[in-house]
Amino acid sequence: MAYLLRGALIEYGSDFLGPLPNVVVFQFNPETLTRQITIPPRPSGNAPRETGQAGEPALQSFSVKAEFDAADQISAGNPLALAFGVGPSLAALEKMVQPSNLLGGLLGAAVDAVAGALGIGGGSTPAEQPVPREKYPRILFLWGLTRVLPVKITSMSIAEQKYDRLLNPVRAEVTIGLEVANLTSSSDDKLGYGALTYSKGASEVQAVANLANTIPLIAEMIPF
Repeated sequence: MAYLLRGALIEYGSDFLGPLPNVVVFQFNPETLTRQITIPPRPSGNAPRETGQAGEPALQSFSVKAEFDAADQISAGNPLALAFGVGPSLAALEKMVQPSNLLGGLLGAAVDAVAGALGIGGGSTPAEQPVPREKYPRILFLWGLTRVLPVKITSMSIAEQKYDRLLNPVRAEVTIGLEVANLTSSSDDKLGYGALTYSKGASEVQAVANLANTIPLIAEMIPF
């Protein structure tokens, strides 16, 4: 049987369980993927040079519908599926749209409490710290060998369609809206910028390769 490459969403560059990323591999690849390319208005001006120059880069967005079903895993006796159904996959997806890290915060609070009880907190007066600014997760959308894109999740709709006796969802359909992040070389997201550069390069190679199909057609259209 031919190998099937699966699409995935990978959260990276966050403190999710320390160095471990948050990964959701599509159990079933979506049958369709809707892409939309939004072209910003061109610059306006009196000089032809101004109107002919490119403005902001085009924005590319995706809409995918992912399905999750725990039936096969439950039949195989998978302990995670037996305990929670498809809940872990849904939770991992929801984690990708939340800026907070509850688990990391609880661990940090526990460490501070132990340090305080042992008297190693660095003084009787607790140090004042500014409230840290939380960032949304950085996410890569993997779809085939030529599309590895840094994205932002713009929308997520979860339809839980079936439950087990403990009311854990065992089948669900998730519609996800994604927007490609237009990163530049000055961005601190080096991994995302590298993935975007790779995907743009792969697209340009395919565009050039298309000439092999179009040149014979052009030759037939020219009567001389």
